[in-house]
Amino acid sequence: MSLKGPTQDERETHGFARAAVVSPELVLGDVECNAAILLAELQRLSGEGCRVIVFPELCLTGYSCADLFHLPGLQAQALAALGRLADASAGLGALAVIGLPLALDGRLYNMAAVIGAGRILGYVPKSFLPNSGEFYERRWFSPAHTLTATEVGGVPAGTDLLFEVGDLPGLVLGVEICEDLWTVQPPSGRAALAGATVLANPSASNELLGKAPYRRSLVLQQSARCLAAYLYASAGAGESSTDTVYSGHGLIAENGALLAESERFHFGTHAVLADLDLQRLAHERQRSAAFRDEAPDRIYRRIRCTLGTVADGGALRRPLSPWPFVPPTGVGRDEACREIIAIQSTGLARRLRQTKSSTVVVGLSGGLDSTLALLVVIEALERAGLPRTAALAVTMPGLGTTARTRGNAEQLAAALGVPLRVIPIAAAVEQHFQDIAHPPGRHDVTFENAQARERTQILMDVANQTGGIVAGTGDLSEAALGWCTFNGDHMSMYHVNAGVPKTLVRYLIEWCATERHAAEAGDILHDIVATPISPELLPAGADGGIEQRTEDLVGPYELHDFFLFHFVRHGCGRAKLRYLASQAFVGTHAPEVIDTWLEVFLRRFAQNQFKRSSMPDGPKVGTVALSPRADWRMPSDWAGPLG
Repeated sequence: MSLKGPTQDERETHGFARAAVVSPELVLGDVECNAAILLAELQRLSGEGCRVIVFPELCLTGYSCADLFHLPGLQAQALAALGRLADASAGLGALAVIGLPLALDGRLYNMAAVIGAGRILGYVPKSFLPNSGEFYERRWFSPAHTLTATEVGGVPAGTDLLFEVGDLPGLVLGVEICEDLWTVQPPSGRAALAGATVLANPSASNELLGKAPYRRSLVLQQSARCLAAYLYASAGAGESSTDTVYSGHGLIAENGALLAESERFHFGTHAVLADLDLQRLAHERQRSAAFRDEAPDRIYRRIRCTLGTVADGGALRRPLSPWPFVPPTGVGRDEACREIIAIQSTGLARRLRQTKSSTVVVGLSGGLDSTLALLVVIEALERAGLPRTAALAVTMPGLGTTARTRGNAEQLAAALGVPLRVIPIAAAVEQHFQDIAHPPGRHDVTFENAQARERTQILMDVANQTGGIVAGTGDLSEAALGWCTFNGDHMSMYHVNAGVPKTLVRYLIEWCATERHAAEAGDILHDIVATPISPELLPAGADGGIEQRTEDLVGPYELHDFFLFHFVRHGCGRAKLRYLASQAFVGTHAPEVIDTWLEVFLRRFAQNQFKRSSMPDGPKVGTVALSPRADWRMPSDWAGPLG
């Protein structure tokens, strides 16, 4: 199965705007040739749906012209070529940032011109001119603070310009040039506070050993500090002359995440593209007290324009993982998993030190969540200076327990050297059903929840017996969906998995099976991961296998975790959640399946806040958490539409 790529209008309806950074193969001093190259790229990238296109610093002439910048003929050619490019931008539907030397009032400025909608919209001069080592820009150019004019030929000029696209809500462009980013207080910080959501940097940054990762980190950090997208376009290998080499390093970042990066040291013209999420940036700024509370220290002029439409550029072009909670490929797996388990276990160890507990009691079912909880408990005991035997696993076979899960629980405890108690609950639950006059054979919510509450009562009482605390096993996904029994598995004395969603639980156990406990319990852990997720509260099937499968009832956890992440972290509504999922799960889940489970997610999330409002303490692990004490607050009695 495949889905047709979205139309440009569909992307932009959900707050996306496509951007490109270009490294053109320039000819030093040949303005006509360079302008033709830029025009061809403008037309090509507009045809791919780009709304913002950034070229390098001084790209009309080339950055390496040195004393030839002072030639009046070169300056005039560059300005004339810019005018022709501006005329050609009519109908292309994109803003372009183009560098040129511009003479004004007896001074020469390193300028970035913004063109679009058939005109030159504004000029932004470079504020900080590098003048040491291989750089000596002050030999030719004057810094921005010497510019007294506010217009050049009727076109606004200055470092106080922002370019707002009227027909693309949220697209406000700010510009700084190369060295401006490398300074103590980059101008882009001010521009962001004044409302710029997209920051462009036409650059000519040369290559030295180790400079590329530093440059990348600057771009990522500035995009994160400014809660903005950052477009960095650097001069290509064709600029290399005399003693200086350029590589054409192009970077597109958004709020600290790298969306696209070019290969370096290539001749020829090349570009990288990415779709910027303007709605996400707006949401981040509204959530950030640090951003909201800081006012800009200057007034910016807003240059408004209307770009019209561009061609359909095909599918969404940005990293979009179906499993946003799981560390992406390329991120150190060991480092990520160690960090997560360290966070969980340190929180529990601190609670053990505070309560001076002798034991940690875990209800071990042979399922994913209780397995991870036990692994975290073992780590916490080590951190707290307690023996592994201070962990007490309790398995409580009931009316739906299968031989596979019970066997895995018993074998896991033995393999890890953890004491185990087996306490069957069937007789106690049957007696309870008689006491409350629950009809035999009625397998309803009472039938299920009575078992969960019986197990919780046993765990609490065993903890009292042994001078310990109960480590909860439920995870973040279950809290989001309310897939837990109130005052049953919903309750514990410390909820170690509270910040870990189901997709990440599985990932962590797989890592433990191969890296942490392979010799002791690797095979058992692998089988636990392969076991269907089930609360095992309904009787087993005729073959003794699991009859009650959670994902058949509430939906695939990979979908719910996807919805949870983008709903809580990025404030996505129903339509955007559906759209993003349709892109992330192409070939995996059909649109109608996504629609079905999205409605289930939104309904269950709204209905079950009362459980989250009274959830126990537990460690926050990632950027999405649902504790009412720190992270997520909403009325338990919400009655309106959600999303």
